[in-house]
Amino acid sequence: MNLVQKIEHWGDSHHPRWLDYLRIVLGVVIFAKGIGFVNDRDTVAELFRQAHFQLSIWSAVHYVVFAHLVGGLFIILGFQTRLAVIIQLPILIGAVFFVNITHGFSFLNSELWFSIVVLVLLLVFLVSGSGKYSLDELMNKPGYKRSI
Repeated sequence: MNLVQKIEHWGDSHHPRWLDYLRIVLGVVIFAKGIGFVNDRDTVAELFRQAHFQLSIWSAVHYVVFAHLVGGLFIILGFQTRLAVIIQLPILIGAVFFVNITHGFSFLNSELWFSIVVLVLLLVFLVSGSGKYSLDELMNKPGYKRSI
């Protein structure tokens, strides 16, 4: 077994049920943030301009919006949770280190702390996986039939 398989096995065997509820709340928060970004794309584009993002700003905005909407939904449902988390990680790392930290590292900068908490939770679910209450668990049961 390689390292990734060992981490997956450990995460699947040591997953308390309350962590599933936390995963669902995290997915709702990320999905809601995606809806907020859809409603205010110009502000998101301005955040990219302030962070001196060098690539196409509108393609980055579309990536962030798509990743938050689809990734948040996948995290809520527990479907391909680790993949959804991996897609979210660059966005949250950018939010913590390039966007929110420019406003100062203080207790008054609530967006920075919120981004740090979400980043830490994403790392937790990268290791622990989706848990018992998830589509991944449902599809891995012996009686589940996949139809094409």
